[in-house]
Amino acid sequence: MGFQTEFNSVCKFKSEQELYELLEYGRGKMVKSGFRVFPTGQKVIAYSPSNQAIAIVRIVASIAEINFQGEEITEVEMVLIRKLTEEEARLQTALAHEMFFGEHSA
Repeated sequence: MGFQTEFNSVCKFKSEQELYELLEYGRGKMVKSGFRVFPTGQKVIAYSPSNQAIAIVRIVASIAEINFQGEEITEVEMVLIRKLTEEEARLQTALAHEMFFGEHSA
């Protein structure tokens, strides 16, 4: 049992539904497996399940717990600051692919 630290600039959704709710209502929540530490209070870039930069969000809560099934999970609550422009999204996606999502070379 231990905490995994997330990158300060990345908030990647695994569920299209969770991303849709954030964009539609301006507030959202995502659930991650395992105990993780998210930068509460900071603004981060949100990415779609297909690793596309979508928006700037502020993390308002990060709650790590063991659910009723005995699984370690982290719930992350956020508010939408704004959607990225097409150009911003293209650049952030390219940078994130190189830094976080791309294949690692030795």
